[in-house]
Amino acid sequence: MNLQEQMMKIITDASRISTNESILQQHGTGLTYHEGKLPDIVVYPKEKEEVQEIVRFADANEIPIVPFGVGSSLEGQTIPQHGGISLDFSQMNEIISVDAEDFIAVVQPGVTRGQLNEHLKNKGLFFPVDPGVDATIGGMTATNASGTNSVKYGVTRDQILALEVVLADGRIIKSGSHAMKSSSGYSLKDLFIGSEGTLGIFTEITLRLHGIPEEHLVARTCFSTIDQAGTAALQMLQSGIPIGKLELVDADTIEAVNKYLQLDFPIAHSLFIECSGSKQEVTEQIKVIQEIAKLESCKSFDYESDTLGKSTLWDARHQAGMAIAAAHPGKKLMSTDVCVPISSLPEAIMHARQVVEENEISASIFGHVGDGNFHVVLAIDLENPSSLDQALAINEKIVQNALHAGGTCSGEHGIGTGKRQYLTIEHGKSLQVMKELKTHFDPKNILNPGILIETNN
Repeated sequence: MNLQEQMMKIITDASRISTNESILQQHGTGLTYHEGKLPDIVVYPKEKEEVQEIVRFADANEIPIVPFGVGSSLEGQTIPQHGGISLDFSQMNEIISVDAEDFIAVVQPGVTRGQLNEHLKNKGLFFPVDPGVDATIGGMTATNASGTNSVKYGVTRDQILALEVVLADGRIIKSGSHAMKSSSGYSLKDLFIGSEGTLGIFTEITLRLHGIPEEHLVARTCFSTIDQAGTAALQMLQSGIPIGKLELVDADTIEAVNKYLQLDFPIAHSLFIECSGSKQEVTEQIKVIQEIAKLESCKSFDYESDTLGKSTLWDARHQAGMAIAAAHPGKKLMSTDVCVPISSLPEAIMHARQVVEENEISASIFGHVGDGNFHVVLAIDLENPSSLDQALAINEKIVQNALHAGGTCSGEHGIGTGKRQYLTIEHGKSLQVMKELKTHFDPKNILNPGILIETNN
């Protein structure tokens, strides 16, 4: 009996099982430079019991199983390195409950952040993590995604109160509660957050929600050099102002975004800033931020007060990746996402720009500098092996510099296959403990094998 026939015993609806070539391609390639590899089959569960039975079958037959949200991960996390079952959660997209009084939502993993926030807006609540794309909550949990709001609200990990997880042997466990904090036992949920589908598969996620602020005020300030922009960002953070968003977008990225979205932003190294709160708080915060920008020799400081202006600015930031891709047709992107201590941010950004210029290659630098996280995006011609080798060498220099500064090789994109070589440098002997945890939770190595942690299986 072949794999498709075996799956039909669990998923009796044939429309939720596919070996169609185009579907396999969709689930076997990513958005960036990583080599595609096809699954053997794509399955669309609707209930946790179906996930449980599929995992039990996969474990018994030692078949790899790879969770799939919308395929927006940037380090190849959803590419099946060893074939097997791609478990697509697009039909497990129910918002199970919302408790507005307790600021809690319970969702299935296929719910997207956009879907959730649309559901919440009439309740005066929102889910703050915004990685740019309309990713699923399950995928965001798997990579501990962050985004533009992380400087104020924290990352995905900070929003998760509880998880329901199917383990590799088919057991379903719950970790966490509806309480806002706990000192009860080991925090197992935190092991699964950021584990990239290698320790268990989410079937239910309990989230912390936040009230929508009364006022948002957005500003865009331009600088002659990228180090001026980085230093200004540092000074704004050190001022103690509770900034809502603080994004760096370099001149190359602005130029690409202008062309892609038909905008006319000044082509200069820029900071996109948002303050939120009461009207009085926001007004006072923006005044201090403007003074700091002036002290760092900003070329201009412009407000966006109307709804269209605000949405245009943040759409420009979110579309940066697509704009860069459009500027380099036929090429694939590599996006580093190092994160450094805030005080090291200006130097790290300048080092990255220096490395790029030394290699005489076009690159864009932008990122969530409010928490020390920035990206260097390189366009790669995969038909030219030297292009990939050059990009990998640049990536390594930027990562090594971040690690030397006490930072991390990934602030939000995760490890996938692209960053595994840096885990030993960053984590030392604790990497062995990670491998032992992987072996304990998944002794047959069926859960997203080849991603994040390499075991001896």
